Amino acid sequence: MDKLRVDKWLWAARFFRTRGVALDAIKGGKVELNGIKPKPSKTLMVGDVLKVTQVHRKIEITVLLVSDKRGSAEIAHTLYQLDSEELRQTKPSPDMAVIGYREKGAGRPTKRDRRKIKSFNFE
Repeated sequence: MDKLRVDKWLWAARFFRTRGVALDAIKGGKVELNGIKPKPSKTLMVGDVLKVTQVHRKIEITVLLVSDKRGSAEIAHTLYQLDSEELRQTKPSPDMAVIGYREKGAGRPTKRDRRKIKSFNFE
């Protein structure tokens, strides 16, 4: 096999969990094939360069093998060569690490705030 649809190859190479998700990523412009944004049915060949943008990373790969069979992760790594990878994981600042953090006065009043409001005597 020397040619294959882009969406099928991305699924087989384990970049996306399902072909449907790969299809949506291609339609959404998250995949570039040799510098252009392809349609999902565009054929992929050995030597092509792909740029894939995912939520947590942006990668550039070169296709080494074309396969439509989805195998283990070890087999999937033989299908491509990773040229560059940019991780997009941002760490929250220490003050925002607390669960439920919000600026004081922003959003709904908390239970404590409501109790204070009720404690005012409006008579």
